[in-house]
Amino acid sequence: MAVTIALAVALFLAAASIVLPEGKAMSLTITSTAFAANGAIPSLYTCEGKDISPPLAWSGAPSGAKTFALIVDDPDAPDPAAPKMTWVHWVLYDIPATVGSLPEAITGGALPTGTREGVNDWGRTGYGGPCPPIGRHRYFHKLYALDTVLPDLKRPKKADLEKAMRGHIVAEALLIGTYQKRR
Repeated sequence: MAVTIALAVALFLAAASIVLPEGKAMSLTITSTAFAANGAIPSLYTCEGKDISPPLAWSGAPSGAKTFALIVDDPDAPDPAAPKMTWVHWVLYDIPATVGSLPEAITGGALPTGTREGVNDWGRTGYGGPCPPIGRHRYFHKLYALDTVLPDLKRPKKADLEKAMRGHIVAEALLIGTYQKRR
């Protein structure tokens, strides 16, 4: 039994020490305890509930990451059968590299020190939950590890943030959730 445990510990430690070329971590991942990847987002986090942000957590950032950026958007607007635009729900940047999660219902005043907010497609900062007019939509929670701290972009829209991030993205992760209104 002791030999089996020692072997298991040795294998775990060997696997944990695997480093990819250039010192990059295995891979950046983003998850939520509120919904599974490609699963339904609970109504609590939507316009039919409390319209609060879901809890998010991430790990596996490359050692050169200095900050994270988060963009949540819906590429299925207004109708998944005939999408015409991508609706932006949340824009955050300069999340410190020491941060590995955002709790449920986080607001601007409670964001980690240094984190900056962009403007969503409602024309305001902060999270705006799913509220699809028709059909089941996909909501992309895109996390970017950056090799820099971005300057103050003065409440950027998604496109402004994407432009500022160009050349600085060292890893990306994606979590997709779905939602369809109850009728």
